Amino acid sequence: MKVRSQQANKVNVITLGCSKNIVDSEVLMGQLRANQFEVTHEAEQSDANIVIINTCGFIDNAKQESIDTILRYADEKEAGKLDKLYVTGCLSQRYKDDLEVEIPQVDAFFGTLELPQLMKTLEANYMHELVGERLLTTPKHYAYFKIAEGCNRPCSFCAIPLMRGKHMDRPIEDLVKEANRLASMGTKELILIAQDLTYYGLQHYGERKLADLLRNLSDVNGIDWIRLQYAYPSQFPMDALDVMNERDNICKYLDMPLQHISDNMLKTMRRGISKRRTVELVDTIRQRVPDIALRTTLIAGHPGETQQDFEELYRFVEETRFDRLGIFNYSHEDNTHSYTLEDDVPAEVKQDRADQIMELQQGISMELNEERVGQTHKVLFDRKESGYFVGRTQYDSPEVDNEVLVPATKDTYVRLGDFAQVQITEASDFDLYGKLV
Repeated sequence: MKVRSQQANKVNVITLGCSKNIVDSEVLMGQLRANQFEVTHEAEQSDANIVIINTCGFIDNAKQESIDTILRYADEKEAGKLDKLYVTGCLSQRYKDDLEVEIPQVDAFFGTLELPQLMKTLEANYMHELVGERLLTTPKHYAYFKIAEGCNRPCSFCAIPLMRGKHMDRPIEDLVKEANRLASMGTKELILIAQDLTYYGLQHYGERKLADLLRNLSDVNGIDWIRLQYAYPSQFPMDALDVMNERDNICKYLDMPLQHISDNMLKTMRRGISKRRTVELVDTIRQRVPDIALRTTLIAGHPGETQQDFEELYRFVEETRFDRLGIFNYSHEDNTHSYTLEDDVPAEVKQDRADQIMELQQGISMELNEERVGQTHKVLFDRKESGYFVGRTQYDSPEVDNEVLVPATKDTYVRLGDFAQVQITEASDFDLYGKLV
């Protein structure tokens, strides 16, 4: 077998899964760059002799994508195109022993909190002083901003605590330092992420501190938007809504995964909240922040979900009219509490229920978007694509929500990463069209 000649310090990092993995890869790349490695991210044509795959192990489809990616690069290593192949992230954390047996071409597997060990294996130094220093893989004008790691919630269906461990806060001073550094690099939008934003502060400070964190981040010069994702509904810190109203640079946007609404399913899922309290929470949030855009995610076909449970969920979505909504088919994850239950909803029923919810939401989204026609909004432009400048309002997060499209004509100039005022002229179910004011 022909083995390629040794090339020092060239690494290609592959990221799979959620925005939290993106941040982990960006931190890894920052450490590599500080150690004089040449680093690329998901380069299709790369002469890197080392590949590091940051995997996802959340649900079946994500696990399969991670395995397929590992196998692809294992083949490249066997063909002599790589010198070293390393795997990190959630799949590696969860199934390390099995993976070591099944894919021996991988030189080493690392868990989600083993970046220092990975750096040591690369004969590099893990630099503790690099707080907040990352190589962004997103456009520089926005960044995912992880405020905590792990989760203490007991949700029956979720394997995240198995892969990410217990909740650990990052201190406010470290987060402010990182925000200042990102702002100095041209970042204008911070998208706050964690397994549970609303738990922030309990581990480090002994009390919920999300509102205090928001105030401190809001004061960072150069940060125009702060967006909240992954807020758990139980024991929601209402003072965070007060800060949202007080500060113009905190988006009127909240991503709050509810998963279900029937009391039967909420109890089975161990969500720690009832239907009545959920409905009251949604109503209260909308009363206290009248213009807020609410996003949620749901699960179709969890063990024990009856047709009556589903119909109750359908009516809830119909009546609540979320601005944004996603739904997942239940995935039977080993070592979770739900895995002890019979996976009794057939796959085709799960898919049918998910399709019904999304068809309903498509109509709701269309109606809500049509209400935006004629309005003028501040839009942050992300990219140019297919003859349009593509951006977002404060009510939309990258990848998952509405986009605002402005025709890219010879008379229209937009600098990507900048804000502009756009009048909405047309609407579709998941997009808005407009013109510069």
